[in-house]
Amino acid sequence: MTRPDIDDHRWRPHAMSSLRGRQVFMESLVAHGASAIFGNPGTTENPLLDSLIDYPQLPYYVALHEGVAMCAATFHAQATGRLSVVNVHVAPGLGNAIGMMYGALKACAPVLVTAGQQDTRMRLREPLLSHDLVAMARPVCKWAGEPQSADEVAPMMAEAIRIAMTPPMGPVFLSMPVNVFAAETTNTTVTAALPPRTPPAGDADLEALAEHLARSSQPAILAGDDVTTFGGFDALIRIAERCNARVYVEGLRTHVNFPNNHPCYGGRIPFEASTISAMLAPHDLVLMIGGPFFEEIWYDDEPSIPHDKPLVRIEQSPERTRLNFTPDLTIVADIGATLERLASRLPETPAPAAASPADPTAHRGWNTTPMSPFRAMHELAAALPADTVVVDESITAYPDVAAAFDFSAPHTYYAGRGGGIGQGLAGAIGVQVAHPDKTVVAISGDGSAMYSIQALWTAAHHTLPVLFVILANREYRVLKHNLDIYRARFEPGTNRPYPHMDLDGPVLDFVQAAAAHGVRGVRIEQPDAIGPAVAKALASNQPAVIEIVVSGKR
Repeated sequence: MTRPDIDDHRWRPHAMSSLRGRQVFMESLVAHGASAIFGNPGTTENPLLDSLIDYPQLPYYVALHEGVAMCAATFHAQATGRLSVVNVHVAPGLGNAIGMMYGALKACAPVLVTAGQQDTRMRLREPLLSHDLVAMARPVCKWAGEPQSADEVAPMMAEAIRIAMTPPMGPVFLSMPVNVFAAETTNTTVTAALPPRTPPAGDADLEALAEHLARSSQPAILAGDDVTTFGGFDALIRIAERCNARVYVEGLRTHVNFPNNHPCYGGRIPFEASTISAMLAPHDLVLMIGGPFFEEIWYDDEPSIPHDKPLVRIEQSPERTRLNFTPDLTIVADIGATLERLASRLPETPAPAAASPADPTAHRGWNTTPMSPFRAMHELAAALPADTVVVDESITAYPDVAAAFDFSAPHTYYAGRGGGIGQGLAGAIGVQVAHPDKTVVAISGDGSAMYSIQALWTAAHHTLPVLFVILANREYRVLKHNLDIYRARFEPGTNRPYPHMDLDGPVLDFVQAAAAHGVRGVRIEQPDAIGPAVAKALASNQPAVIEIVVSGKR
């Protein structure tokens, strides 16, 4: 996977004598290595749409809702490590995209979000669909701006993209007034103004880090998404093995940051300080690498890391080092290069022996009716190619996904951050565009799927062979779990029903919904039907929906 901060031939600045603002915009995208645009077209976006014919290297993927386009661009950026682009339609369209922009911000996804804006000469007359787009976007992005003349397009594009690609990376927003992007300018120099590459840790920091690890008999490593984003996946495995460390990953994460079946793997970090503290209690050192740490749900009146426990933090940028903790050692450096240098300093030790895989048929949920998510995921994993890329929004079924699939390499797993649902189906569009030669399967709960069901049409329209697997438990199961926790914390002893958390009146029919969007679907209620359905879907080389009826909490 290409690192996001490595230059290549696509990143060279170049200039032309005179261009329209829309052409400067497109040339800037090409210069900065963009390879796709996701969008929902509208009238004020005509300058961009009219330019697409001249830029076949920037294919446009049409979505029927701005949230779908935004999420597809977010996952595309995470899968490629490069700038992705989304184009939405004026104020209501930007509003539709805001929720997924929040997800992109939490995922540190370098996405250039654009929206068409009405002719600036009419702004005092409050034309149809106009609003202050910059003010709307600013809370959920790193930077937002609107050029007032075609002369400002090139420098504002350079600044926006530089900020998007500066760690921690994230979305930026550019408003596109229709008259500005139709006007001519001689300011046509499109410069790839990327941030300087962060250097690896120096010898003194590496020596101090190695000493901390040498003094520890039971280190814990907390691995964030930047481990994979900045190329530290393989080195982290060697470090964990040589230090006999336990490696934990974030509860919500975009990437697989450590192999889930490795003997050193400790699982996901919980969402409450008390359970995080209990998880870390056996360890005598905590090493945090490349993440926000921690994203809690419930308040606990205790620290997640006891103050007397040694703490070391490695981050790609200084912003993160100021969050939540005061480490004994803080290192701001290129994570991938630093982990490689650290691994080379540690003495080699025999790799820990892998545990014998558990017999899944012994699981108590193997023969239940309706089918358990555990059984469904094992049948699904057995039917898919070994190099399948999973886009996961299984939520409460995630432990079953992790038990069934082997995520032993980077970029085999993607998921959404921020906690907003609906990212799975839409995100799979961007991942399939990024990995055109891979089998991509989206695993989603039924409630989550309804937030971005229009993604099925985009897959059909562009012949993207995503396999959409929808686990239909006909309830918002995660809300029931969280209501149980709420009642235990605030209303102990209560045992009331779950209000408004069931999806069975009427039952959602994903086979019919798929057909309405031009995608073939099948509903499955028996485990032995999953394998043949997967084989048929993959053989078609077309998008397909498999709705699997599974047990819920009720």
